[in-house]
Amino acid sequence: MDTATKPLVVAISSRALFDLDESHRIYEEQGTEAYCRFQIENEDVPLEPGGAFNLVKKLLALNDNNPKTPRVEIILLSRNSADTGLRVFNSIQHHNLGIIRAVFTSGSSPYRYVAPFSANLFLSTSPEDVRMALEAGIAAATILPSNLGHNSESEQLRIAFDGDAVIFSDESERIFKERGLEAFTENEQQTARQALSGGPFKDFLMALNKIQTEYPENSSPIRTALVTARSAPAHERVIRTLREWGIRIDEAIFLGGMEKGPFLKSFGADIFFDDQERHCISARDHVATGHVPHGIANQLILKDNNE
Repeated sequence: MDTATKPLVVAISSRALFDLDESHRIYEEQGTEAYCRFQIENEDVPLEPGGAFNLVKKLLALNDNNPKTPRVEIILLSRNSADTGLRVFNSIQHHNLGIIRAVFTSGSSPYRYVAPFSANLFLSTSPEDVRMALEAGIAAATILPSNLGHNSESEQLRIAFDGDAVIFSDESERIFKERGLEAFTENEQQTARQALSGGPFKDFLMALNKIQTEYPENSSPIRTALVTARSAPAHERVIRTLREWGIRIDEAIFLGGMEKGPFLKSFGADIFFDDQERHCISARDHVATGHVPHGIANQLILKDNNE
C-alpha cells in the first residue's frame, strides 16, 4: 500500500474495548470451562463499553468522510477463542464499530500479531503484553480500570500525552531521577536548542498529525495536548523539539508538578498517555488513561520489586 494512503492502525484487546470485568471474574473464580459457557450463553447480550471504547469510536469516525480510503483501521486482538469471541464480534456489530479484522488466540498472548498488522499503537489491559510490544518498538499502553462514563461532550477526538518517556525519550528524566531537579533544569537550559530523541509514541503522534494536516487548523476532527510536569525554563527544549520534528501540538500545558487530572478533564481528553503510575492514578479519575511502562521511572519500579 502507498504510504500516502496507509491508514493509522490501532490494535486493541477485547478487554480494553469492552467491559469484560464480570466475564474475567468468572474466569478467575471458576475457570476456563465456566467462562466459555458464560460467554456462549450470553453471546447475544451486547458488552458495555470499556476504557478505550470512546477513543476507538472517534478514531473510526474519521473514516466517515473517506469511506473508500479509510484513514484509520482498528484491529481486535483477543485472548478469547473464536467460539467465545463471537460475543465480542456481536458487540462490535451492536455498537456499529467498523472493525473487520481480528485475531483470537485462545488464551495465549496476542501481542505477536501487532507487528504483522503494522500497528501504530497497541492498547491492552495486560501489562505483560504492553511491555513486550514496547520492547519491539511499538507504541503501547495499558488501559487502566475506571468508573468513568463513555459519553463525550465533543465529537472531536482529543488525545493528551505526557512528554518525557512517552513522546520524547527518557534521557532528561534519567538526569532528574539520578541527579535531582537542579541538575535536570541546568541540563535543559544548556541543551535548549538540542532536540530530544524520540520516545515510543513519537511515530503515533506523527501519524495523528499527518491526518490533522489534511484539515484546516481550526476545523480538524483531532485535537492534541502535551500535559507535562515540566515548567519554565525546561519548556523551551520541548517546544523546539516538536518544531524540529514538524509536529503541531494544539495545546501545551506545563504544570511544574501539579496534579494532571483536573487539567485533562478541562481539556476533555478521550485518553491520556503517561509513563508514571502516580500521574496515571491522578488522571484516571477524570479521563480514560493508558500507562506506558517505559523509561527510567518504570525500570526503577521493576528493580525495587525484584529486590
